[in-house]
Amino acid sequence: MKVIRINPVTRLEGEGIISIILDDQGNVKDAYYHIIEFKGFEKFCIGRPIEELPRIVTRICGVCPWAHHMASGKAVDQIYGREPPQAAKKIRELAYCAHVIDSHSLHFFYLAAPDFLAGLEASKEERNVIGLFRKNPDLVKSIVRHRSYAVKITDTIGGKAIHPVCNVPGGVSKPLSEKDIEEFTRYSKELIKFSLDWIEKFEKEILDKYKDIIFGDLYYAETYYMGIVDNYNRMNFYDGVIRVVDPKGNEVAKFPNNEYANHIAEKVMRWSYTKFPYLKKVGWKGLFDGMNSGMYRVGPLARLNISDKLATDKAQEVFERFKELGGHPCHYSMFYHYARLIEMLYAAERMLELLEDEEILSKDVINYDGEPTYKGVGIAEAPRGILFHHYETDENLITKRVNIIIPTTQNNPPINYEIKKTAQKIIKNGQVNDRILNLIEVTFRAYDPCLACSAHAITKHPLLKIRIMRENGEVLKEIST
Repeated sequence: MKVIRINPVTRLEGEGIISIILDDQGNVKDAYYHIIEFKGFEKFCIGRPIEELPRIVTRICGVCPWAHHMASGKAVDQIYGREPPQAAKKIRELAYCAHVIDSHSLHFFYLAAPDFLAGLEASKEERNVIGLFRKNPDLVKSIVRHRSYAVKITDTIGGKAIHPVCNVPGGVSKPLSEKDIEEFTRYSKELIKFSLDWIEKFEKEILDKYKDIIFGDLYYAETYYMGIVDNYNRMNFYDGVIRVVDPKGNEVAKFPNNEYANHIAEKVMRWSYTKFPYLKKVGWKGLFDGMNSGMYRVGPLARLNISDKLATDKAQEVFERFKELGGHPCHYSMFYHYARLIEMLYAAERMLELLEDEEILSKDVINYDGEPTYKGVGIAEAPRGILFHHYETDENLITKRVNIIIPTTQNNPPINYEIKKTAQKIIKNGQVNDRILNLIEVTFRAYDPCLACSAHAITKHPLLKIRIMRENGEVLKEIST
């Protein structure tokens, strides 16, 4: 038996290892996707005033802090019993759409796109954003400039772009000015054009050049899908109800945020600090796809698969092409990248709609009235998928329970499944090279995993075991923490 390790995995947020187990013939017997980071937010938030949590949980991750800030803020609204004014909701959604563009730009252009723009046959030195810059500096400069527009919007509204502080119980900390509206409008129009240009580039260049890989069975999984929709089954990043469809596209569940525990359960595996969520109705039956598997997927591909249509005109036009090319639901994992670009377009269009709404200039941005409920479940569509923050407090509004279910955690089962499946298809007779190992990494990059977010729970079991051993393997002492 031989073990091949990709250590560390590359071009993603966080730290992880892939272990591939070969049998005596050199074929893949098993594969494990180890998430080796650890964070204890579910425990060390306990005992703190609940009002502090929207500012604390942004530190879970520097890539998607807005997702945690938004879901946490909405949970705290419920605990205080305060419904934010309409202007506050629109300001929140505006900032959140900008965050989605920022995060999607980071992942697609900096982490995933080098595989397609430099080429899967390119060297490691070429398959990264620096390599792209050497080859085409104007292209990379355009990407950086347009991403900066989204960052400036989140920085202005949030007080800080990376760790925002604007959400307060019942609203936001400050209103927008007319100068803000003028500046953000200009940025939104630029981002609409930028997104359309890249969608065209993806459709005409990447889909055609890599059609054998994108439309093949190497990156393909028939799973359930989950996400947030509005009353018309349209994708919504900020609010709505949760919809689940099966691998054939049939709706199997639709429920409000506070009923999530009736539909989702989590399993623990020994090789990862990240849990393995599954649909309770189907049950956990292992890492395989199909109608009988409890695995489900979240994120850009899932959001389009659970949506009947999109709420903005240009994004809806592209969505129709997406469905014609990939089907609906679409099970091609590389279509996560296509969906990501469509969501950037939708977010830019939605920002422009919000900026043209006169109500967003209202100074009424905080509601101070309400009776505490002591429980709250906040949801938001993080760039990587639906995010749950569930809090409970005592009578003094001191936190006594925290449960956070992360998008990358929910995608953990299908990522593990696809890594094993991909490895089994391309590793034969023990023969591996850089291209083969990168093709395995391409599997998880489609999902845009955020490993720092996904490993956050402290269990009753030891977190770390330290063994002091002799050269012959004899254990002299074992320390557990």
